[in-house]
Amino acid sequence: MSHSCAPTRASKQTPMAPPVSSKTNANSHSAVDSKVLQYERFIDEVLKKDLQKVMEQRDAVYEQISHYLQLKNTLQALQETDSQSLKADVDLGCNFYVQAEVEDSSKIFVLVGFGFFVEMEHAEALRFIDKKTNQLTAFTDQLTKDCAKIKANIRLVLEGLRELQGLAELPEHSRREVF
Repeated sequence: MSHSCAPTRASKQTPMAPPVSSKTNANSHSAVDSKVLQYERFIDEVLKKDLQKVMEQRDAVYEQISHYLQLKNTLQALQETDSQSLKADVDLGCNFYVQAEVEDSSKIFVLVGFGFFVEMEHAEALRFIDKKTNQLTAFTDQLTKDCAKIKANIRLVLEGLRELQGLAELPEHSRREVF
């Protein structure tokens, strides 16, 4: 009796994938849960912090604009009164104010940026303030666009999480703003 060593037909077939068991299903759920946690962490640790920083930066620029506009109003009032002397409350720091009298208010020192002050006449200061507020307003517009982009990214990740978890889409009226 001779035995052949030829391969059988069954050994040439590709192996079949193992049947899906409850253990494999549990592994896929844990993988999804792991991804969900990663994305939630990304939203909390990256996107929301970036949004907070941009909003704080925008608020600081708005505050600068407010100071320049206040100075502009003061200069316009000085020009209307045509008075050289001026009485003002000066902040010494920590909200401690003293009353000061300026004998010649024809020139003032204006903060031009980076801690530098430049002595200017009223008309020159008003022109500078207009240019500076326009520049700062353009910067706040850019920061507002950056906020919108970050909010859109947060929304995109949240929609991805919703799909990943297989949740139904929320109706439009029950949604709320992230920030």
